[in-house]
Amino acid sequence: MNQKIGRRLLGGMALTLAAPRAFAQAAWPARPVRIVVAYAPGGGTDITTRAFAEALGQRFGQTFVVENRPGANGVVGTDAVARSAPDGYTLLAVTSTHVMNRQMVARLPFDPATDFTPIGLMARYPLVLMMNVDAPFSDLPGLIAYARANPGQLAHATSDAQSSYTANRFAQAAGLQLTEVPYRGSGAYLGDLTGGHLKLAWGSPATAMGLLPGGRMKIIAVSSPQRSATMPDVPTLREGGVPDVEFDGWFGLFGPARLPEAITVQLNTALNEIAATPAMQARLRSLAVDAAPMDLAALARTLVREEQLWAEAARAGLLPKP
Repeated sequence: MNQKIGRRLLGGMALTLAAPRAFAQAAWPARPVRIVVAYAPGGGTDITTRAFAEALGQRFGQTFVVENRPGANGVVGTDAVARSAPDGYTLLAVTSTHVMNRQMVARLPFDPATDFTPIGLMARYPLVLMMNVDAPFSDLPGLIAYARANPGQLAHATSDAQSSYTANRFAQAAGLQLTEVPYRGSGAYLGDLTGGHLKLAWGSPATAMGLLPGGRMKIIAVSSPQRSATMPDVPTLREGGVPDVEFDGWFGLFGPARLPEAITVQLNTALNEIAATPAMQARLRSLAVDAAPMDLAALARTLVREEQLWAEAARAGLLPKP
């Protein structure tokens, strides 16, 4: 099954790169480009996409308009782009859930692997493990020791599929009996965490950075393979003694299937070069995410690996069931 998905995704990339160059014969872009953000305004995907849309507009001399189309964990906006013309004037901004949705939505109206052209990544982000400052431990090794001495007595909050997967994988890998408390969005658990009703929560760096000035919360680990440039002093889960847990989320740009090669390459090159500028790197740090330049071949391999990862996670019961 995993090999089949991988072949389909790489096959889709091959079709894209071999597509007729009819669209590319005319200068592109000759009019404004629409980027559909499949989530609500104000979230990480929306804010990051708007930063890149501004820079893309300056680079190409055309307006890149961001349009929010939220609904069904990204499915509504994503489906709209899947049905659009592959002419480079309708693009899609999504998170890692674009790949995860195959395992979590019973009947997707599109195929995440073959109905889209991967263009590039705008940014990566880890999840962070936060603790209330009055908890009976002060770091990740202390948390593990406490949880082992008090099985089933410690709860950790989650707010979406990404944090739920990471939390459950962490408990499994560390051999801990932790109680997951799912909330509807990170905003729902903030009061409980800062007020001491919760000792632990998993969330985005942006959520965590917003809480730090209050002095009631401490970040004790990040889920990414390496430390985040936004939080260089925070250790990874691996450094804290749990080596088999990694989650590195991303904000990516896609087009409909059969997007012409010339447009795909132009956009990928532009994203990577924009991400390398000091101005964009500083802006991304202010958004608590990291730059993520990646060429098309590496992007295709990354998406294949993630298809396999989430299929395995679903079989292990670590994702919400469709």
